[in-house]
Amino acid sequence: MDLLSYLPAVNATLNALSAIFLIRGYIQIKGGRQRQHKKSMQAAFITSIVFLVCYLIYHAQIGSKHFEREGTIRTVYFAILISHTVLAAAVPFLAVITLRRGLKNDLRRHVNLAKWTLPIWLYVSATGVLVYVLLYQPTWLL
Repeated sequence: MDLLSYLPAVNATLNALSAIFLIRGYIQIKGGRQRQHKKSMQAAFITSIVFLVCYLIYHAQIGSKHFEREGTIRTVYFAILISHTVLAAAVPFLAVITLRRGLKNDLRRHVNLAKWTLPIWLYVSATGVLVYVLLYQPTWLL
């Protein structure tokens, strides 16, 4: 088995890690721990960049995998996939701008945008894991 075949699982793991870092960062800032929040959010950003690189490598080399199940699960899968894909296109822009504002200590504008960035980024990370499970591990969900 070549290394490319492991990339979908690696990508799901990176999405899960990004979600964990995002949640951790949110809890930290709510607790007033700005320095730890900054590190968690930077870790989420780096994890997402690594994910994007792995995702692009996989799809450039392998292409797309088709969803083969039928019935209601197919409708659910495509509803999740479409919303995930549309929102995923916005995450890099939102994340970069939000992170930049935080690093420049433009806290008012950082917080205002983070209120949108966090739920979108968290949704994309969580649904990325779900898409993987539905597509590559269909026996997990009967």
